[in-house]
Amino acid sequence: MAEIQNIAAPAEQEQEQEQDINELKRIRLEKLDTLKANGNDPFVVTKYDVTAHNSDIRAEYEKLEADLKEKTGGDEEALKTALEENRRTIRIAGRMMSRRDMGKANFLDLRDSTDRMQVYVRTNEIGSDAFAEFKKWDIGDIIGVEGYVFRTRRGEISVHAQSITLLSKSLLPLPEKWHGLKDQDTRYRQRYIDLIVNPDVAETFKKRSKIIASIRRFLDGRNFMEVETPMLVSNAGGASARPFETHYNALDEDVRLRISLELYLKRLIVGGLERVYEIGRVFRNEGVDARHNPEFTLMELYQAYTDYYGMMELTESMFRYVANEVCGTTTVPYGEHMIDLGKPFERITMVDAVKKYSGVDFNEVADTEAARKLADEHHIAYEPRHKKGDILNLFFEEYVEEKLIQPTFVMDHPIEISPLTKRKPDAPDYVERFELFITGREMCNAYSELNDPVDQRERFAEQEKLLSQGDEEANHTDEDFLRALEIGMPPTGGIGYGIDRLVMLLTNSSAIRDVLLFPTMKSID
Repeated sequence: MAEIQNIAAPAEQEQEQEQDINELKRIRLEKLDTLKANGNDPFVVTKYDVTAHNSDIRAEYEKLEADLKEKTGGDEEALKTALEENRRTIRIAGRMMSRRDMGKANFLDLRDSTDRMQVYVRTNEIGSDAFAEFKKWDIGDIIGVEGYVFRTRRGEISVHAQSITLLSKSLLPLPEKWHGLKDQDTRYRQRYIDLIVNPDVAETFKKRSKIIASIRRFLDGRNFMEVETPMLVSNAGGASARPFETHYNALDEDVRLRISLELYLKRLIVGGLERVYEIGRVFRNEGVDARHNPEFTLMELYQAYTDYYGMMELTESMFRYVANEVCGTTTVPYGEHMIDLGKPFERITMVDAVKKYSGVDFNEVADTEAARKLADEHHIAYEPRHKKGDILNLFFEEYVEEKLIQPTFVMDHPIEISPLTKRKPDAPDYVERFELFITGREMCNAYSELNDPVDQRERFAEQEKLLSQGDEEANHTDEDFLRALEIGMPPTGGIGYGIDRLVMLLTNSSAIRDVLLFPTMKSID
């Protein structure tokens, strides 16, 4: 019987916490009703003129102190007088995160988008009536404070309130009141709470924004043009992935969400726009794990008159530029590793990488039958449709990927897995393609783009054959894209970057959900 009681305890405890939350919400609603009855409805406030943010206040006050200390020769009384003479009124706003009640004076912590700030509220400063109302406010309420900056006896830079305003009423308690966020799942579902109570989370997303802005500056400096292409398409191509499908009522047509940006951007190269890129959402109907989310951010760029070696140079330069701008260094921590983006990235062919880590040399593998025999010997599962090149890739995934911690360009993939890539002239079973791996993860994928419309039609025909054999990730023939190639596309280098994975690297985040504000989650009934 005791064991049954122990099993039931967590559910009972959760129910009690839910009851506590409902009771706290009821009390806060009563407070709101009272405020409204007294003509103090906080939700009628439309604006509050904020003149400073907490992190700036702290930095500016420290600089002012240092300057005045130098001018006064370190004399404490003279410094105190000088600080009072330089006192100015500021207005800050944010969420009340804690409060320490000392009778006729209170200290509270106010957090805005930059940092926390201690605020000193005293009854004889703001008035007894205002102070009495303030004492009824709750943790989580959003307030405005007008006052001046000072340093407490304990040495903490703070704001001395001269007036305070309730700007918004919080009707639910913050997690500290009910033992924090229960688990990761809740953090991802209720990201708004996660951002409030975990400042490091907010810093990750601020850094994400800086990373994307830095990428744009780098590409602008190389005369790339940012463009936008359709998300709803009749033919979702450019990658090996299963698309999401929907129906367009106005045209009575089935359409798909894009899985790639490639085919439309190449049309622009045909049209004479020599350097184009797009940063946007793509959608792949696949599983969810630490590295994958069905909806993610991809950047693709295309540059006329260059090849995959040009894309390698661009990639190395861009990764160093962004790391320096955002992190201040080209050596960044990731888990137990220090990733060096400053030295030249290693380059190795896929065949040589497989030989290095598995001991199998695919240059010595005669044909598909021999490749399948090797796969059987190494217990690598394959499908009946898989050819020699496909099996080489399976060996790479099994033996090589997780070993590539430092930046490594893996080059010259088999043609079977590269339907949009130019063949190597001296090795027609392989193509001019590379993938960049860091921390055992693919970071980008680049080609010398296939611009031969006859060859491209043949590749599409092979993809159609794979579709008929049950490969849901194979591409359909895109007749309009073929028409564009027939107009003529110059030699072109192209590349796609997983922005989320780059953010993971530069923020030392282990899961893609940690760098997506609102990751895909199964609905709660």
